[in-house]
Parts: sequence; C-alpha cells; structure tokens
Amino acid sequence: MKKLLVVLLSLGLIAAFCATASAADVKFGGSYYVVGIYQDDPTVEKKDTVGQNAFSHAFFYQRIRLQPVFAIAEGLTFTARMDAMEKVWGNTNQRGLINGAPDDQVSSRRFTNANQKIQESLEFERGYVTFLTKIGVFQVGYQNVDDWGTDYSDFSNSRPRFAFVTQAGPVEIAFTYEKVFEADQSNVIVTNAADADSDTYALSGTYKGKGLEAGLLYKYYVYNVGKPGGSAAAFSQISPYAKATIGPVYLEGEAQYWFGKSNKYEAPAPAGTPDVDLKAWGAYLKARFNFGPAYAGALFSYASGNDFSDDTKNTTKPGGAGTNFAPAFLLMNDALATWTGGQSAGAAAGSRFNTGNTPTSWKFNSIIYNAFVGVNPTPKLNVEAGLTYATVDQKAMTKVAGVVTDAVSNKLGTELDIKATYKIYDNLSYMIGAGYLWTGDYFKGASAANQIENDYILLNQLTLSF
Repeated sequence: MKKLLVVLLSLGLIAAFCATASAADVKFGGSYYVVGIYQDDPTVEKKDTVGQNAFSHAFFYQRIRLQPVFAIAEGLTFTARMDAMEKVWGNTNQRGLINGAPDDQVSSRRFTNANQKIQESLEFERGYVTFLTKIGVFQVGYQNVDDWGTDYSDFSNSRPRFAFVTQAGPVEIAFTYEKVFEADQSNVIVTNAADADSDTYALSGTYKGKGLEAGLLYKYYVYNVGKPGGSAAAFSQISPYAKATIGPVYLEGEAQYWFGKSNKYEAPAPAGTPDVDLKAWGAYLKARFNFGPAYAGALFSYASGNDFSDDTKNTTKPGGAGTNFAPAFLLMNDALATWTGGQSAGAAAGSRFNTGNTPTSWKFNSIIYNAFVGVNPTPKLNVEAGLTYATVDQKAMTKVAGVVTDAVSNKLGTELDIKATYKIYDNLSYMIGAGYLWTGDYFKGASAANQIENDYILLNQLTLSF
C-alpha cells in the first residue's frame, strides 16, 4: 500500500506541474541507458583460493532520467530532475540482495549491497527556480553541485544551493552557497543544533573567449556536524583550470590546492587532542590531437595521499579525482564500483582497503597515466583504444597505535580498453567494449603472500538522449 501511495503521489505531482504550467512552455529532456556487463574476477583474488569464478558478475542495469524545464515567463524558469527504475534487471528485492538472502559478504560481492539506489518509482533529485534580473541571474533550490572546470574531481551531486551569476565584461562571476547538512532537521539528536550545520561558500570567475576558456575557483567548507566536543572542519579549496583549442590540438588542465583544518577539536573533547591541518594537492592534464577522421592523446591525473608520518597533518586530497573522471573500464571506475556493490577492482578491491588513503572509485591517493587513440571510419561509428597505468601516491594504508602499515607495492596495475560506439540515430547509440587489467601488487595489501590475478570485463550499452 505504501508503495502504491508513493506512485500515486508522484503521478499527482507530475500532473500538478503540468497543470500549473499549462500556459507556459514546457521542454522535456532526459536520458535512458541500459548496460550489460560480465566481469571475470572483481575482487582480483586468485580463483583457486576461493573457488573458480566464485565472485564473477554478469547482469544488466538501467536508469531513466527526466528533466523538464518550465518556462513560466521571460527570464523565469523552473527546472526539475527525476530518476526512475534505477535498478538491476530482474532484481525484485529493493535492497539489492540475491533471492532475499542476508546482506553478507558473499551476496554483496556477487551482486549489489543494501546501499544501492534501486528505485521502483520516481525519485525527485533536483528542483530549482532560475530568474534573470538587471544585476544578474539567480538560482535557488536543489541543483547540480561539485562540478567545476574539467571532469577531474567532479561528482555531479545534487544539494540545496543559492547561486548568483553576473557578467563583468568577458568574465562570468559567480557566488554560491550550499547547505550540505542541516542539524536542526536531522534524525540525530544534536545538543547544539544551531552550530552543527555543514555549509560551503564559493566565489569563481570564468573567462570564455575564442578558442580559450579559463577559470579560478575559491571555495570555503565549514563542516560542523561533529560539534560539540567532536571533530569539526574548516578548510579552503583553490582551483584554476583552462581549456584551449589551437588548430587540431585540444588542451585542458586543472589544479587544486586544499588547506585549513580537516579536524578541529573543542571542549569537551579529550584534553590534548591535536587539530589536524589539511594540505593536499591535485592536478590534471589532457591533450588530444585530431588528424582527419582519427585522433590520439594522453592524460595525467594526480591526487595526493598521506604517509601518516604526522598525526597533526592530513595530505589526502578531499574527493580524490572524483567520480565523473573515469579513464578506464575497471580501474577506479565509479559506475562499475556502484553496481557491483563496491566489491571490484573499480573500488581498489572494495572493502579490503577501506581507508581514506585508498584509491577507491573516487581515486584517492592516486597517480594515473592514460594514452588513447581513436578513429571515426564513418560519421556514425567511433572506435577507440586506451592504455591506463595507475599507481598510488603513498603506500601507507593504515596507522594503528602509532604503527604504519604499508602496501607491498605502489602499483595498481595496467589496463587495456577497447570500445566501439555506433549511432543508430542521432539520439540513440550502442557501445560494445572490453577491458583487461594486469593487476598490480598493491592489491596484495600488506602481505606479499596474498595471491591475486588479472581481471577482465565485457560490456555493452544502449544510450538514448532526448
């Protein structure tokens, strides 16, 4: 009954939106994709130690996304976004388990886990109003956040935000405020709710000219969810980026510097608890050269890690290299890690290395090199191959009672990926691909005796955009 009421409410809201905006222009956009994968050995553990193909994956997953834009009046719009049927095909259990089995290690490895976003009905993710004034553009509501410059370190999350954008000659200036966490309305009892919120404030400038785009972002984070007596955080991010087209050559790059306090303690925290200073770095470069119907290029990304030598310092870059940045099918691929329940090489062997210094799907503590070549034999067909080599910045994995545990190697591995994409229609494409990972010894963890092996993936994807 509850599910039926949710569906009826969703339909009622859609009908209400349409009725309210019946005199306005409504433009519907969106997308649909379905992906089928087979992954041979997601945990990269040697098969003869756990049973042949014990943890292999083979399934389809999909997502429907709708994004209507209601033009209420000139300069006034309302934008919404809803996701639906974001699920594995044939998975009838909303928590993502196998045949209702308990969410133990085996079931979560083999399919999905209880944290999966598997919806049977509409999920409203965004809704915000945009209005133009004489001094600039305002946006208020749940919007896209955590995106800046290039794909590096981007997440495309949704959070409540206020944004003001204005133009100063060729430079676009933006100020944003985000509400990350509201203690007054949380389900956690907070003694001092008025001071336990988490917010961000940002100021940016972006120049867009012929063949050149460049920007500079300053963002200030205030995370007080640990108050009172626990750990709070107050730190800053500075990030310049640039994109340039020079004849047949395309270049882009981004840098990030993070500084401030990643842990700041106050009474009644234990006496002598030291604050932790944050100093972290990130960098990204990409070059692509087009020649006729073919192209070639390379990229590099860096997200600093922590050697744990000083308890008062944290050098792990917040957010790593992000979830949108994914140069490989297997290594640190967020989409793969999400749909395999985090138990894959896409998440650095999943829970085996569950620390903030581990290159999970977000690519913390990582150094990535990638070279790629591609060709368009026809306007509708693209074939591309890429070779990725990845290491960690720091081998330190954990620190317990003053003792640092290092991985036996800094090498995550080398991966070869090949894919072909064909446009069936302008808005409908089909992709087939394959990837092979020569697994690096970092996946052995702290013991050279651990046995690992290589992994491979086969996948195909149908994508519709409208």
